[in-house]
Amino acid sequence: MNIKYMNPYLAGFFLGLVLLATIFLTGRGLGASGAVKDLTIAISDAVAPRQTESNPFFGQYAGPGKENPLKSWLVFEIVGVLIGGFISGLVSDRLKVVTESGPRVKPKARWVFAAIGGALFGIGAQFTRGCTSGAALSGMAVLSTAGFIALLSIFGTGYLVAYFGRKLWI
Repeated sequence: MNIKYMNPYLAGFFLGLVLLATIFLTGRGLGASGAVKDLTIAISDAVAPRQTESNPFFGQYAGPGKENPLKSWLVFEIVGVLIGGFISGLVSDRLKVVTESGPRVKPKARWVFAAIGGALFGIGAQFTRGCTSGAALSGMAVLSTAGFIALLSIFGTGYLVAYFGRKLWI
């Protein structure tokens, strides 16, 4: 199977251009966790509107006279990422569900570890008030000290934890 990927240096350059354009056009950087927040608020407002409006955090974004949280540009950003990823997979013939696993871990366990890691990353995104793209990438683009600390913490923790999980992969 011959899978072709974009040159990583070129992809990084394009990502930088997208980030620059986003900051220039919207005054804000990229970020995915804001879209999850908007989706959570919209679901909460649909299920329990009075509770959502009385919540000190959610009430800022939901209620009468306030714009639907799903009209946020961050939601459209994530929809675009999903559509772009689908098109990329379609064009390069990679639209398959493949579970990569090491010699000591079964595919089912890989899915469990991926879910646990994703949940921990989501909790971390709330602590840093942004995901990797929002806190680290966009933060570093505007030379924010917090952006540099977030990125160093993400990769530093990854390296520390990788030591304990290495036997699953080696």
